[in-house]
Amino acid sequence: MSLPSSSEPYRFPVAARYAGMESSPLKDIFALAARTDVVSFAGGIPDPELFDLEDIAASYEWVLANQGHRALQYGVSEGEVELREQAARRLSRDLPTDSSQIRVTSGSQEGLFVVAQAMLEPGDVVLVESPTYLAAVQAFAVHGARMIGVETDDDGVVPEALEEAIRTHHPRMVYLIPTFQNPTGRTMPVARRQAVADVLLRTDVPLIEDDPYGALSFTGGTWAPIAALPGMSERTLLLNSMSKLMSPGVRIGWMRAEGPILNTLAVAKAAISMQSSVVDQLTVARYLDSVDLDAHVARVSAVYRERRDAMAAAIAPVLPAGAHVTHPDGGMFLWAALGEGYDAQVMLAEAVSAGVAYLPGWSFFADDPDRSTMRLSFVTHAPAVIEDAIGRLGEVIAQHPRR
Repeated sequence: MSLPSSSEPYRFPVAARYAGMESSPLKDIFALAARTDVVSFAGGIPDPELFDLEDIAASYEWVLANQGHRALQYGVSEGEVELREQAARRLSRDLPTDSSQIRVTSGSQEGLFVVAQAMLEPGDVVLVESPTYLAAVQAFAVHGARMIGVETDDDGVVPEALEEAIRTHHPRMVYLIPTFQNPTGRTMPVARRQAVADVLLRTDVPLIEDDPYGALSFTGGTWAPIAALPGMSERTLLLNSMSKLMSPGVRIGWMRAEGPILNTLAVAKAAISMQSSVVDQLTVARYLDSVDLDAHVARVSAVYRERRDAMAAAIAPVLPAGAHVTHPDGGMFLWAALGEGYDAQVMLAEAVSAGVAYLPGWSFFADDPDRSTMRLSFVTHAPAVIEDAIGRLGEVIAQHPRR
């Protein structure tokens, strides 16, 4: 008996949490980045010419020559001890940390998914900055959580608004990116960090602190995490990543935590991916042990600062009157708000046709999005390329007068 033919493709059943999500802003970022006819400012994609290729290759070679059989075998969900020791050493500059307090993840993105798996029930509320990192919103949302955006200003989340949101919504946790925030590039000053910590301590709400960009400083200054403030280490899950410092392709990050949650995080990690790549973990550990990462990051940051300056100088004259653009002291992103009457999503197709791409800002809001906003990454391209592409973007903006 022959089966009936159909021109329609077979459709597998899809979980409700993924219904209508055939695409996503993250997926679209990489599609734009792959186009050779477009200068893409859409993704936070490091310039591969700046990778420390020689030292990374040497680290892989050393691991395979000296630990090859172990490197190619299964590992443990908590992470390989050498990497956990290196992570603890780096974190201890600001926050005393033992290797037992580290859980290794496949980048901080998996860390967010592990946190959501370990902590969230359907219907739980997560308070986030408005705007915030879009992939964090996705990771929490697919676990059934409801994101509530909290008011921000140029110094980050507003403490009074955070306290009011906690009283109103009784959240399971608060998620923040205090240093060189994605998408805005803003950094919380020390006084703001302390005020936020005071709110969290007073209301007894845990903090998920995401810090993938903190080392990429353009001023030479660094900021201790909120987790390092008195009383906060035991109630903070601190996420870090090597993606922006060494290589995003290696996909290695880690979380710092204290107490019983460490066991739960390991169980959740095992359920998701068993363990992160052992050969990559041991290579990152070898790299951190044998290479001056701080010197490499300083060289990269100097290049990024030059590119930030090029983008800031090019974009200022093409923005409409009343527009606002951030000027970050580190990280990867500028955030431009064109103002009422503009829609960055509507302009995107014309911008791509003109050979330049950005990420419309609406996708970074948990609720009530500002559709006039756009995120632009300055790290991928040289200053001359940035200046030319921003000029073309300015022509597109000029064709969309304020409605």
